[in-house]
Amino acid sequence: LLSLGTGTTSEFDKTHTAEETAKWGALQRMLVIQQMTEAASSYMTDYYLSTVFQDLHSQNNYLRVQENALTGTTTKADDASEANMELLAQVGENLLKKPVSKDNPETYEEALKRFAKLLSDRKKLRANKASY
Repeated sequence: LLSLGTGTTSEFDKTHTAEETAKWGALQRMLVIQQMTEAASSYMTDYYLSTVFQDLHSQNNYLRVQENALTGTTTKADDASEANMELLAQVGENLLKKPVSKDNPETYEEALKRFAKLLSDRKKLRANKASY
């Protein structure tokens, strides 16, 4: 299973003082709660799927690709400007060089190549079985 995320910001990791939050309106509070809920849901889904694949001794058959430190315009889902598309392409290029996790030093580039080979091998196996 190749799970492709849309990216997250590190905004919900920020801490805020009581003085700051006391000045927030209802809309700002709702937006922060929504961001935290979406991020938690993404992390929980990844954790659940990762755990299931580990329990099945198939952890090499699951990969979550997600950039968790988007900033600026790259966080805007509705910004399809050429400049933002170029920034997002650079984010993707940089992500390929990052390790998959603290526990897995394999880079995303290596992991995606491994996945592509695995899928290609399985397709060839199915094609060979079908020809008999």
